[in-house]
Amino acid sequence: MLRLRRGVLTQVLSSLSASPVSPLHRLISAAAPAISPNPSFPVEEYLVSTCGLTRPQALKASAKLSHLKSPANPDAVLAFLAGLGLSDADVAALVAKDPQFLCASVERTLAPVVAGLSGLGLSRSDIARLASLSRYRFRCRSIVSKLQYYMPFFGSFENLLRALKRNFYLHSADLDDVVKPNVALLQECGLGACDIVKLCISQPWLLTANLERVQAMVECAENIGVPRASGMFRHALHAVAFLSEDKIAARVKYLKNTFRWTDAEVGMAVSKSPMVLTRSKESLQRRSDFLISEVGLEPVYIAQRSEIIGHSLEGRLRPRYYAVKFLKENGLLKRDPNYSTVFKVSEKAFRKKFIFPHKEAALDLAEDYDAACKGELPTNFRFT
Repeated sequence: MLRLRRGVLTQVLSSLSASPVSPLHRLISAAAPAISPNPSFPVEEYLVSTCGLTRPQALKASAKLSHLKSPANPDAVLAFLAGLGLSDADVAALVAKDPQFLCASVERTLAPVVAGLSGLGLSRSDIARLASLSRYRFRCRSIVSKLQYYMPFFGSFENLLRALKRNFYLHSADLDDVVKPNVALLQECGLGACDIVKLCISQPWLLTANLERVQAMVECAENIGVPRASGMFRHALHAVAFLSEDKIAARVKYLKNTFRWTDAEVGMAVSKSPMVLTRSKESLQRRSDFLISEVGLEPVYIAQRSEIIGHSLEGRLRPRYYAVKFLKENGLLKRDPNYSTVFKVSEKAFRKKFIFPHKEAALDLAEDYDAACKGELPTNFRFT
């Protein structure tokens, strides 16, 4: 059924900018013959056979559609979604999550929403993705005004989708009473537009949370030793987002014990790299074992350069350490390397400094290093 009507709706949707309601209404009326109300309309069977829901999904969804007496409106909605470009699987997923979408008025709601979103510059495929993600909010005309604010705020539709996937409530939060005051608070903290966007893509709950809760997070970030003016403040907010003071204190204590830090050293480590608070205990323990026990770094050295802890152990720290260790053992380095530099520099810079200059003296170094970066860590790099 969806495929049969896809062609009809495609023609209609292309004319939305000129007349978003009347042509659509006429074509759908022509495409779907009038159906007399049927008090015994088998909703559950319709959801399975026409919408593609599983039997358990249909049984659950039918409870919200018991008032339907005929397939007329659901048919129009399904045709509309097919015309937008949603696949049968997308439609089934949408209906399973929001059965009442089938009751939305194409003429009064869905068509005007699509026309409004098109006016914001969204393509047909963008609108289809938004419909799949937004569910019941897509059948609220206020979605257009919300996106009119969020599109320039996030800078791109892709960024907006990433945030929406993490926080469905962006659609429903009041812009003037909730979202904008939170943005203003972040600006008062010294965060620029770019930093705010990066923070809100990863932690979009900051936009829809109670203002007092966001203020408390700001205070938490300051309490772990990161001042508002610091370039690390965005990371500090990310790290403490929705963590209680007790949980933060417990994580700080674990860091102190795991890396053998003094109070001053753990404070320094957290202030320099707040994201260490988000690492799992297992991850921290493994990095401590490697950096202290295997590499031989002093705890204070790690505290002063705590961003090292944030790097991938298997994808960066171990491969680079073993490559440098190989070079040292075979007399290919003039002086001992600074491990902070070894671990921090970009991959391109590391290869330029430690791999490429030795490709003639150590023919297999590059190959062994590549293997190590993929997790195939050799016991000893080969020297031939």
